[in-house]
Amino acid sequence: MQNPEPGFTLEILKKRENARIPQRATAGSAGLDLCACVDEPVLLPPGGRALIPSGIAIGLPGPGYVALVFARSGLGVKHGVCLSNGVGVIDSDYRGEIQVGLCNMGDEPYTVNPGDRIAQLVVMPVCPLPVQVVENLTQTARGEGGFGSTGRQ
Repeated sequence: MQNPEPGFTLEILKKRENARIPQRATAGSAGLDLCACVDEPVLLPPGGRALIPSGIAIGLPGPGYVALVFARSGLGVKHGVCLSNGVGVIDSDYRGEIQVGLCNMGDEPYTVNPGDRIAQLVVMPVCPLPVQVVENLTQTARGEGGFGSTGRQ
């Protein structure tokens, strides 16, 4: 396992008493499992959405990092439960509780129970490039070729 730069850690603050500290399921896991910090089960009907608290807030090492909230593949594949916003972005200066928007795209109701693993949190570096308005972009072999332009249609 690669270690981050010395002194760089992910700070975690419990915002709720029953919050579970995120853990990696295995040594090779990229993400930390976020768990539902709810007092009672939350029913997601087909097509329904809910904002599920994690009970934690985080402190990233600085503006060179972002925390991304991704869906759990098992929830999506087995139950049709995904993130309502695709991917959640936790900026380096945000200190509020992480909440996970879930959406049930399946045909059956799904129940989120207290402590269920509902998403995964991945910390990544960011490259905050300055923005420059230009008259033309640098040309490439692909050019403006979009969907399907580089492979099978």
